[in-house]
Amino acid sequence: MFVVSGPSGAGKGTLIKGALQRIPDLAVAVSVTTRAKRPGEVDGREYHFMSRAEFARLVDEGAFLEHAEFAGNRYGTLNSELDRIMGTGRSVILEIELQGARNVRRVRPESVSVFIEPPSLEELARRLRDRATDAEEEIEARLEVARTEVAAREEFDHVILNDHVDRATAELVSVIDAEMDAA
Repeated sequence: MFVVSGPSGAGKGTLIKGALQRIPDLAVAVSVTTRAKRPGEVDGREYHFMSRAEFARLVDEGAFLEHAEFAGNRYGTLNSELDRIMGTGRSVILEIELQGARNVRRVRPESVSVFIEPPSLEELARRLRDRATDAEEEIEARLEVARTEVAAREEFDHVILNDHVDRATAELVSVIDAEMDAA
């Protein structure tokens, strides 16, 4: 299992998408969230969207590998999603925030963790503003969280600087290929 984390706007999703196109035996586990859908998002593709009450019920039932609260919303990875992917013989890649990555490492210490680092906090702020999906106060909250996340980069098995998307994608693919070959 591969755990990819990093600040919001660091490019995790973009790099994972590139890795999925190059590694056929890899599949992303779609996370659950309580946040509202953004324009163009599809339930079951970007996230499984659900109410806070439904999320809490699943937490109580022990349905999550990991779950956390981030920027006022809840996020988590369902065990059933992992079972579905692994049942097909593919490796799982998770795109999760720092708290979730720590939780996965605690319950699945064999997982391989990768931190995606932005070139700078200034560049991260530009990326968040350019995608125009969040209000300015949410962007500022994400940037504050990003400072803590970047400080935790040493907790990860691999750190990839996303200063150029093609190079960073190739590095992620290389890490995954090497880890899959070693397994």
